[in-house]
Amino acid sequence: MAVVDVVKYSGPNSVFAWKFPSDELGTWTQLIVAESQEAVFFKGGQALDVFGPGRHTLKTANIPLLSGLIRLPFGGQSPFKAEIWFVNKVHSLDIKWGTPTPIQLQDPKFGIMVPVRSFGQFGITINNSSKFLIKLVGTIPVFDQDTLLRYFKGLYLNKIKDTLASYLVQKRIGILEINAYLDELAVHICERVKPVMDEYGIELVNFYVNDVSVPENDPAVVQLKAALAKKAEMDIIGYNYQQERTFDTLEGAATNPGAGQAGMMGAGMGLGMGLGVGGAMGGQFGGLAQNLSVSGGTRCPKCQGIVPDGKRFCPDCGNPLSPASGGAPQALPRITCDKCGMDMSRDAQFCPNCGDPYNPCPNCAKDLPAGTAKCPDCGASMPQPCPLCGKKVSPDAKFCPSCGGSLVKKCPGCGKDLPPSVNFCPGCGAKV
Repeated sequence: MAVVDVVKYSGPNSVFAWKFPSDELGTWTQLIVAESQEAVFFKGGQALDVFGPGRHTLKTANIPLLSGLIRLPFGGQSPFKAEIWFVNKVHSLDIKWGTPTPIQLQDPKFGIMVPVRSFGQFGITINNSSKFLIKLVGTIPVFDQDTLLRYFKGLYLNKIKDTLASYLVQKRIGILEINAYLDELAVHICERVKPVMDEYGIELVNFYVNDVSVPENDPAVVQLKAALAKKAEMDIIGYNYQQERTFDTLEGAATNPGAGQAGMMGAGMGLGMGLGVGGAMGGQFGGLAQNLSVSGGTRCPKCQGIVPDGKRFCPDCGNPLSPASGGAPQALPRITCDKCGMDMSRDAQFCPNCGDPYNPCPNCAKDLPAGTAKCPDCGASMPQPCPLCGKKVSPDAKFCPSCGGSLVKKCPGCGKDLPPSVNFCPGCGAKV
C-alpha cells in the first residue's frame, strides 16, 4: 500500500479544480495548500473538511468528522482511502467568450434582418469550494476554463441574445450604432448571468462586451450601408430622394425629342420644385405652377395630372376639384409651412425653404407644429406616437398596428376604457 508523503498542486491558473490522483493517504501525510487555494477532503463521497492556505498534517485529530466514519487500528497510524481536491480561488479575468454563429436580429430603424456577432471576456472566482465541487465538478479529475465555457455557453448566449434584442427594440438603436452602448450592454448581461453562477459557488467578478459586429459581406448589411452612404451624400449636397427623382425625370424629358409642349410644361414645373432646394424663389414658382391651366383641361393641384374640362375628380389620383353641388373646378386650399409661411406641396415631406418637417392634419392637411394634439382649423385629432414602439397611430386606435401593444387607457375613477388621446374621463371627470 502506497504512502503519500506530500500532497500539493502547482499547476496553471486556468485550472479551477484538480483532484489528487491517489486516494490512499496515510496519516501524517503533509498537505500543502497555496495562498490562492483551498483543499477539500472527501471520504466516501462526502465532503468532510476544507483546508485553507498552509501546511497541514492529515490525521484524525484535525479531521473531526472522520473519526465517526472509520475506525483506524494501530493507534491511527494506518493509511486510509480518501480524496483530496484542490480548488483555485484566484480571480481569473481573461475568460473569453463569443457567439460561434451569427444571431439573427431585426434592425429597429430600417426593419431588416441582420446577422450579429459578439465577443468579449469575463472574470470569475470560486467563492464556495464545496458547492462548486458538488454541484458542478462531479467526478471529472480536472475542471478548467474550457470546461467552464462549455458548461455555461448556453447561459451567456441566451442572455446576450435577449439583452441585444430588447436593447435594440426598447432604445430604438440601429445595429450599426450599438457599439456606442457596449458598457451598458455589459452591465445588463452581467446582472442576468451573475445569479445563475452564484448557485454553483462561482462569483462573476466582471463581464465585458468588446465588440458587436455584422459580417461585411452579408447582402442585407451591404444594402443597408449603401443606402446610408447615399443618404449621407444627399444630406451633404442638400437634397432628398424625392428631389433626386425629380432631377432624373427632368433629365429624361430633356433627352426625349417628342415630349412637346406638355413635356416642357412638366419639366418647368419640376424645375420649379427643384429650385425650392435653393430658397424661396423655387417654392413660389412651384406654388404658382400648381394652378396653371393647360389646353383642354386643368392641372390637378395634388398630382399635377391633367383633368379634362367639366370633370370634378382627377382621373389619376381621384382628388376632388369642385364641390358636390357642381360649379367650376377649383383647387384645394394651399398648404403653407407653419414655420416660415412658404407654399409647399401636399406630397412634400419637408418645407423647400426652411426644411421644417411637414406635419399634416389628417383631415384638412394643414401643416401643424410638432406635438400638436388637435388641429386648430378643423378640430381633428392628430396621430400620436405609440408608447411602446414610437410609430404614429390614430388617436382612437385601441392597439398599435406596428407592435400590437394596447393603447387603451383605464379610468382610475370608474374603470372605463378610454382612447389614448383623452386626458379626462367623460363619465366621472377623473384625470387619466
